Amino acid sequence: MSGSYWEAVRETGLSVPSDRPLDELTAELTRMLGDADPDIRDGLAYPALSAWIAQGVYDDLLTGLGDGMAAGLVVGLGEAGSDTVFRRSFSALVLRECIARDNDRPLVPGGKVLEWGDRVATWMLRERDLRGFVPGKGWAHAVAHGADALGTLAASPHVATPELTVILDVIADRVLAEVTTAYGQGEADRLARATVAVLRRDLVPLNVVERWVARIGSSTAMPAADAGNAEAFLRALYLQLALGPNPPEVRADLLLTLVDVLRRRNPDLRRR
Repeated sequence: MSGSYWEAVRETGLSVPSDRPLDELTAELTRMLGDADPDIRDGLAYPALSAWIAQGVYDDLLTGLGDGMAAGLVVGLGEAGSDTVFRRSFSALVLRECIARDNDRPLVPGGKVLEWGDRVATWMLRERDLRGFVPGKGWAHAVAHGADALGTLAASPHVATPELTVILDVIADRVLAEVTTAYGQGEADRLARATVAVLRRDLVPLNVVERWVARIGSSTAMPAADAGNAEAFLRALYLQLALGPNPPEVRADLLLTLVDVLRRRNPDLRRR
């Protein structure tokens, strides 16, 4: 389909066209998710799929759509610096929308949602292209989009304490992963937001969360990029817990733990 076709769709407010079968439209939008042009990928494909999911267009087809997005998570996986990151990263965002739709109303078997969660977690830990904004091509933002998907998964009624603990471990592994460039485009904030989504379920015991924080806090001090990521994440988590709405039950105790960890990591602050 030509670009003018989708421009016309956008001008209608992303209404579902009636002149093409939905499966053809979906296949085309899925391909567009991997386009290097941000106006096609971020300006058309993702908004259209997101809107149609929220409107219930895919309610009877949500399992198949989610499976298609999960398949997109492995396209070019292991590459860094190539355009395949866009397909992976934006597939994660659309899969997040599928999970969010099921969170609102039960449409997908619980086992399928957990399978999607496993696919997102595996991709998050194996993703090597950690670029945020790519000049001339827009946002890749795989870490941020993966964090958004994990945060939505954490709210799923199909997810209980064991799965929430796994989500925390995936976040910690991603934060502590060895990297050459520190996060600098909101990744730490998005990972912290996903963590707060886990904590708001009030299902993971405080002692488990405290050990998890201690693990992240024990990473080597700066200037290593991966240690800088841990520092940025801990600060973001503290800020979101301290100022964010709907605090989890563990907030007060966890804030004290975070303060203690940050003090140990920043001894110079205590000498001023």
